[in-house]
Formats: sequence, structure tokens, C-alpha cells
Amino acid sequence: MAKFTKRLFGVLMVSVLIVSTAACSSGNDAGEAVSQEKEVAKERNNITFADISQDIRGNKAPTQAQSDEINHTLNDTYLEDMFEETIPNDYSAYPYKTDATLNIWMPANPNIPDMNKQVVQKQVEKLTGIKVNFITPPVGQEADAFTLMISSGELPDIIINPERYPGGLEAGLNDGAYLDLTDLMETNAPNYSAWRNSDETRRKTTVTDSGKLLGFYGIAPYSEWTWFGTLIKKEALEKTGLEVPTTIEEWHAFLKKSKEVGFAEPLNYGSSYGQVFTGIINGAYGVWDWTFLDGNGQVAWGPAQPKAKEYLTTMQQWNKEGLLNRDWATADFNQRMASAISDKTAVMMDSPDTMWSYWKQQNDIDFVGALNPVLNKGDKSATTYKNFKRTGTTAAITTQCKDVEAAMAWLDFNYSKKGWEILNYGEYGTVHLIDENGKPYFPEDSYIYKDPDGQPVATTLLKYRMHSWPAIRDEHNSNPLIVAKGSYSGDIRKEWTESMDTSMAMPPITFTQEEASREAELGNQLSTLRGEYFAKIIMGELPVDAYDKFLTAAKKMGLDEFLNIHQAALDRYNQR
Repeated sequence: MAKFTKRLFGVLMVSVLIVSTAACSSGNDAGEAVSQEKEVAKERNNITFADISQDIRGNKAPTQAQSDEINHTLNDTYLEDMFEETIPNDYSAYPYKTDATLNIWMPANPNIPDMNKQVVQKQVEKLTGIKVNFITPPVGQEADAFTLMISSGELPDIIINPERYPGGLEAGLNDGAYLDLTDLMETNAPNYSAWRNSDETRRKTTVTDSGKLLGFYGIAPYSEWTWFGTLIKKEALEKTGLEVPTTIEEWHAFLKKSKEVGFAEPLNYGSSYGQVFTGIINGAYGVWDWTFLDGNGQVAWGPAQPKAKEYLTTMQQWNKEGLLNRDWATADFNQRMASAISDKTAVMMDSPDTMWSYWKQQNDIDFVGALNPVLNKGDKSATTYKNFKRTGTTAAITTQCKDVEAAMAWLDFNYSKKGWEILNYGEYGTVHLIDENGKPYFPEDSYIYKDPDGQPVATTLLKYRMHSWPAIRDEHNSNPLIVAKGSYSGDIRKEWTESMDTSMAMPPITFTQEEASREAELGNQLSTLRGEYFAKIIMGELPVDAYDKFLTAAKKMGLDEFLNIHQAALDRYNQR
């Protein structure tokens, strides 16, 4: 233990933490009678369940007994297989017989005051028979808390977001913090193993370059739709009389006209929490935010691309003309949303799910989506975002775990059919129901939409379900902002995804321990340099020609080494 603590303390001092059963509906009386008279048994890994599909599917007013059957047992016979690959349902480990309580460290979420009281997690605890205790540091203190926890040498059983470890998961393994689960997965995590192996992309993105399985990853049934882009108030289109712009030139004309008709700061360009240089406007010039794949499939760095000066010239001009929000470099989330709903903003660069809540639901502001702009009419719009079926968060089991089998069983439940249902859709009855085809859905009177405490959907989607977790996330069907009655945020995201080129998107590569430390050092230096120069040029504090000094400084700083590290990692990823 002393060796472990000493090595970790040394790493932490020189490394940068890497952040981030009743009646059915009428009309099927004959079928219901047959169902009530004769139960059909289904075998679930030595557990026999009565088939309750007839009683649950299409039932809009379940009895308490029916709700208890769904919420308090592992019976999943009423659920249909919705995806190309079947979600596994091995429940042989439950209820798990142990007296141990697993301690789980995770970053806090301001919308979940006490994770130990989160209703879905309490339900998982009952269904699995595994007791857990969540340890969450105060919001904003996650990095310091993680550092102190690791350097103390006193580890919990499970860590959520274990990539925070300096050097990533493999560094944590090499330093004796995380367990190698490779030889344990098939036996102790049958659902996770079956799900990740059912698709080549899921398999490839959940294994290290050396073939190790070090954690449980959030993995989806599909590549999720692009979540971020440009959104325009319909009112702005009506007042300007213009169509949705497609080229940079058309965008310039639209923003100027929007300002003329009363939108004082028409483009909400960014904020202090990261949505600056969004890959939307700069992407039109090929000046992507960070790393991307060039036409030859090699790693390149967006800020160093040939048209960077053209992009900066455009943004400096737009800023000078007052087309951007004046506080784009400093605004926090609340300031940004306040600006969004005001009369001065015409365009947001954000998630249509978020803006569905803030614009349409809360303020009755209709909007449309626009593809990322291009330089020339007819060019294909592009984005560096691609999901690769990896989503949600990751969990690792530490070397100090009291009961490794229990920890794996607890995590493995999330990748079962029952786990998929309750983590994505919450409690049966109050939060979701099952339609005639065996698909979960949120009725209009769901707690998601009509919270007894009066909280908005942006909060209830975390209060009554798990939005980002080591699990199978069914974003397209279970995000209540997407599937809300009348919502078109999913339509926008789908259109973006299907209409934009993603060939330049970087897959989720990983670095060796030696690479990770250097990559983090160089990455932070380059990011700071890019942020300072680009922001000052756009704000007019530096001339566009200052970009030449920026590029020279980036190269002296080690840009080529940075790219070589990423290229080596990409080459290994391609060989997995």
C-alpha cells in the first residue's frame, strides 16, 4: 500500500488531471381471458417468469399489484426486443447474497442533491440485492477531491469517471489503483460481455490497445445523433424574410438583417463553460476545434489549418459589427440562457434538447435547426462529432474493492434488459408505461413531465431516470426532451446526423501511460495558447496577422510531438 501511495503521489504532483398484472386495454378481451387462464413460462437463466405481456402491454392504468410486479421483480417478459442486437437478460446473480456495502465515488450533479436517494438507484439496489453508498464531493471540487482520494491511498470499491486518473485507466492499472477485469468479465459480467461483443464498434471502443478490459463503459444500441448545432428562432426568419442560411456569406447577411430588425446581438456565439470555437463556423474553413482526420485518414490539428486566417478575419468582422453576444467569452450557463430567451438573440449554438426546454417549453419560442455552414453553395456540411456507440460514463473497480464479484454484478445489471428499462425509463406506473408493442414510453402525466415538486424536465430527466451512466443508454427513445409531445429536437438532431459528413471524426483513442502524461501537458498548453490568441484576435485586441506568431509558438511548444502521440494512438486503435 505504501508503494501504491508513494507512486500515485508522485504522479499527481507532476500530472494534470484529465477532466470530463391486471386487465389490459379494451379491445383484446378474448386474448386477455386466455392470458389470465393460462400463464406462459419463460426461462431466464434458471429463473422462471410468468409471461405477463397480455396484462402489461397497452395498459394505461396498472394496478398496484401490476406495478409491484414490474418494479420489484426481474420479470421482463413484457418487453420487446427493440434493436438490431438483442439486449441480454442474465439475472442469475440476483438477488446477490452479501452483507457488504459498496462505496462508489462519483462527481456530483447539481440536479441530484443526494445520489443515495436517487429513486432509480434505490430500485437497482432492491432488484440486485447489492447495497451501495455514493460518495460525491461538492460541485466544482471534483478534481481536488479526486486528487486527495487517490493520493491518500484509500480507495472506494468503484470509481465513476475513472479516466480522471493521470494517464487514464491503464495508468491506474499500472499504478495499482484499478483492477484488470479481462479474465473476470465473461463469468462475472455476462450481460456486459454479451452486449459489448454483439457489435464490432462496441467491442472496439471498450477494450484497450493491448486487449485489456479495465472498466464498464456506457454503450448505446446505435450511434447517437449529433447533439450540438445551430438553432434559429422562427421569429427571426419571419422578421428578416430570409431562408435558413447555408453558406458563410448567407449567414453574414442573415445576422446583419437580424440586427437591423431588432435582434441586438443576433448570434449567441459562446460562453465561459466551453461553447466557444464550436466547430460550426470554424468547421466551414476546415479549422476544427481540435484533432481530426484529414483526407488521408491521418491526425491533424484544426487550429493549424491553412484557412485559419480567413476564419479569424470573418469572426473579427462579425464581432466588430456587433453580431455576437458581447459576453461570449465570460457568460455562464444561466447568463447564456437568459440571453437566449431575450429579444436580442436570434441564433443559438447549442443542443436542440436544451433549447426545446428553454425556448419552446418554458417560453413558447419556436425554432428550427440549421446545418453547419459551408464556404461554397453545394458543399456538404460537416462535423467532427460522431458517437461511435460510446456514450454516458465509465466505471472502474479498484484494487481495494471489498467484493469484486458484487461490484461486477452491480454494474452488470445495467446492461440487462431490466436494467435498460429502469435506468432509461424509470419506475413503471408513475414515470413510464409499456405500449402495445412492448416498448416503454412516458405518458403525458408522467412524473417526468408533471413532477409533484414542480421541477422542469431538464431536472426530472435526472431525478427519475439515469441520463448518463455506465449502462445501455437509449437516448433516442428515452430522452424525455426528445420524445415529449410536439418536440422536434430529435428531428433536428437526426437531420444533422444524416446530412453532415463525419469522415473527419476522431474515434475514442487511448494513450499509453507515458503518452498520456505528455499529451495532457502539451494539450493543455496548446489549448491555452489557442484560446488566448483566437479570442484576442476575434475581439480585435490583436490583428489577424498575429495568427502567424500563434502558429510559430504552437510548433515550438511541441505541436508535431502532440500530433505524433495522437497518430500512434490512432494506429493502435485501428489495429484493435
